[in-house]
Amino acid sequence: MNSLITSGNSSSMKATFGNEAIQLSSSGTSEEFDSMNISLIDYLSKLQPVMLQQLYTSSAACLAVFRELPALAQNFVLRLIFIEQPIPHAVVSSWVKSTTDYQQAEEALSKLHVWKSQQLNSLPGWLLNSSFREGLKSAWLGGGKSRSIFSTLGVDKHKPDLESLDNYAITKRWDSILNFMAGVKLKDYNDNIGETTKKVIFQAGLIESDNQDTLITAAGFQFLLMDISSQIWFFLRKYLELVGEFNLNFIECLSFMFELNFLTLGKSYSTEGMSDSIQTFLQHLREMGLVYQRKRKDGRFYPTRLMIQLFESVRQNFQTSSTSLTATPTPSIKRQGFIVIETNYRIYAYTESPLQIALLTLFIELNYRFPKFIAGFITRDSVRMAFKNGITAKQITHYLTMHAHPNMHLANRTTIIPSTIIDQIFLWEQERNRLTFQEGYLYSQFNSQPDYEALRKYAKDLGVIIFENPSRRLLVVTYAGHEEVKRFWRNHKKERD
Repeated sequence: MNSLITSGNSSSMKATFGNEAIQLSSSGTSEEFDSMNISLIDYLSKLQPVMLQQLYTSSAACLAVFRELPALAQNFVLRLIFIEQPIPHAVVSSWVKSTTDYQQAEEALSKLHVWKSQQLNSLPGWLLNSSFREGLKSAWLGGGKSRSIFSTLGVDKHKPDLESLDNYAITKRWDSILNFMAGVKLKDYNDNIGETTKKVIFQAGLIESDNQDTLITAAGFQFLLMDISSQIWFFLRKYLELVGEFNLNFIECLSFMFELNFLTLGKSYSTEGMSDSIQTFLQHLREMGLVYQRKRKDGRFYPTRLMIQLFESVRQNFQTSSTSLTATPTPSIKRQGFIVIETNYRIYAYTESPLQIALLTLFIELNYRFPKFIAGFITRDSVRMAFKNGITAKQITHYLTMHAHPNMHLANRTTIIPSTIIDQIFLWEQERNRLTFQEGYLYSQFNSQPDYEALRKYAKDLGVIIFENPSRRLLVVTYAGHEEVKRFWRNHKKERD
């Protein structure tokens, strides 16, 4: 009897960016894309209770958490915020008719430790977290220690207008990061990438180093296909994982992020009185284009649209994705659409960005390229190549919807891109899912049918059979069950002999 184990082999792929072919590492999976897209509530719920308790000392953090809560959970907080004793569970549940809605609100408030269960005259009751209550009251009613960033500043003769701020944040800073990841070398782009930003990119697994070459991973391609607000939110989460290496305090940085989210676009804020760690954190945010600071000695900074509207955009994206895969996206942070798609699978893109052209060529067959315009087709082969790179149909349709030309937004159409295109892309993906692969051991070449039947019965009782063919005396068992089946076979042979 022989045993055989089957396993898959990893390989690398190539994609063209600009005029250069770069290597694509196949170390990413489509599941990684889902882990990139998590809501603020899900992210905070994974923090330790003691860390949440520290976070709730910030009124901005409490207000940010309140905005993310479901509507019913917000209603509960409003009813309990001025009550400093537990309210029985039965009383709170009587405020709503739907048990499902109550359970969802209860779960959201509990996993964020906004409230806790506490006895009241032997009855279980709900009591708001005292730190959260005081922080939220401070955010709404005022009071508390004044923040140094609100110090009075003189007139800034170099004050940028909103268009300049947007151009700085998106074109000069954030696009530089994306082009660096993709290996697109443009004048004045890669000079804007700081060492901190590069470290986050590598630690996040978006690119890898192979000897002297830089490889963009499948997760990196999936990152590039995301909308800009989701990209920034993922990037900030990975940055926060490294704050310890930068000698920064995690809670202090996260609280400052929430505070920036409530500032006014186009208004400058003071850096006087900031701690050294927040000053360092501010410079890191500057590298990402989330704040603008002409010179550090100016003593002021301007939060950009990317930071101020970040959590609102992420929340809107999650609300859209929960209703429909192809619904019209309504993020506050978005680029001008440039893609036109016809029902005959022809696609036109009015862009001269090497990055956007390279992303499109991941899943389209390029026919013509002009200075500010390209044309091609969405074909079965081109889409299947994208699937091999770890990109999913959902990501492709989301990217096309997100960057659709304004003329594609017709009032009488249920989806922005033609539904025939959406259906066909998902059908092509399902073609790849008809077969599943699983590691296992093959048992064959049995000397007699009784030997085969004995082993088959034992493996079946264990529930480790993947495949069996009694006529040819073939049996495949799972990788985990192999040792137990092998041990049985050795004992069986000794008893037989």
